[in-house]
Amino acid sequence: MELKPVKIGKHTLRYPIIQGGMGVGISWDKLAGHVSLEGGLGVVSSVGTGYYENKAYVDRLVEQRPFEVENFYSKKALIKIFENARKICADAPLACNVLYAINDYGRVVEDSCEAGADIIITGAGLPTNMPEFSADYPDVALVPIISSPKALRLICRRWEKRYNRIPDAVILEGPLSGGHQGFTYEQCFMEEYRLENLIGPVVEEAATWGGIPVFAAGGIWDKKDIERCIQLGASGVQMGTRFIGTYECDAHSNFKEVLINAKEEDIVLLKSPVGYPARGIRTNLIDLVQKRQSPPIKCISNCVAPCKRGVEAKEVGYCIADRLSDAYMGNKELGLFFTGSNGYRIDKLISVKELMHKLVYGE
Repeated sequence: MELKPVKIGKHTLRYPIIQGGMGVGISWDKLAGHVSLEGGLGVVSSVGTGYYENKAYVDRLVEQRPFEVENFYSKKALIKIFENARKICADAPLACNVLYAINDYGRVVEDSCEAGADIIITGAGLPTNMPEFSADYPDVALVPIISSPKALRLICRRWEKRYNRIPDAVILEGPLSGGHQGFTYEQCFMEEYRLENLIGPVVEEAATWGGIPVFAAGGIWDKKDIERCIQLGASGVQMGTRFIGTYECDAHSNFKEVLINAKEEDIVLLKSPVGYPARGIRTNLIDLVQKRQSPPIKCISNCVAPCKRGVEAKEVGYCIADRLSDAYMGNKELGLFFTGSNGYRIDKLISVKELMHKLVYGE
């Protein structure tokens, strides 16, 4: 099967492959820029931009961590990330991922538009007011991440009624993805919630709204997986984990090493302060959490609303902002290393160019 170009709003992707947005610092300028250069959609994560270039764009640090939400989601850093990504991919479509669960969601969407994102992608909640924050940028395409036809229907109804628009595309994320899931722990293991069983109903719902393109995500590994999703009705796919195994990925070399050394049984569903189960690698941190010996929770960065300023972090035993940023900085002992279910299959690093060639041509 030939992978054909696909449109998202006014923007055309040469190949129907979206690179998943991965924070803190896993998909920033280098990874996103090179994916867009090679014809996919590179996605900059807006999460934890305060850590970019050794916290060079942060106005205030406390205990060497970006203080409060305006520094953790640094606008100056986000603008610089896009500037540097554009040096790689020029005017190819480039996206920004902004989680709905974060504090300052609206401000970060506006920052992303100002920074030059062509497409905004939002998951971790139902972004019913997303169009409000990009109103001054009508060419910016809006793409929510959903996990069911019901979620798509609800978003479309709200957007149409309030803003007279519908999503330019949607990403349907199944329960094998890395990081936070749109399912309960139990649903992640149930047959009816497997990605291949969700694609048909979501594509049907999308058709009733004028044929919104649906991108399937979660556990996509190779061209065969991409073809299977397209045969089931998807317009394309989103892939995150496999792009971590590239030279250009912005993750620390230690992060990549943890992934390369992981075995299938090391990849587990974890509790998260965000309130959703999250998939990651069982490391020393997870053992410390289980023994209730993880580092003190101080909520310096105030990153996500559902955490309630550290209340949920204390409940699950770790601060997600601190532990993801530790992973970004290469701390194997205290870092939180997110991955999709296929992460253990990465056994060496390759270039984004080579990976895109394998995905497009199956070679």
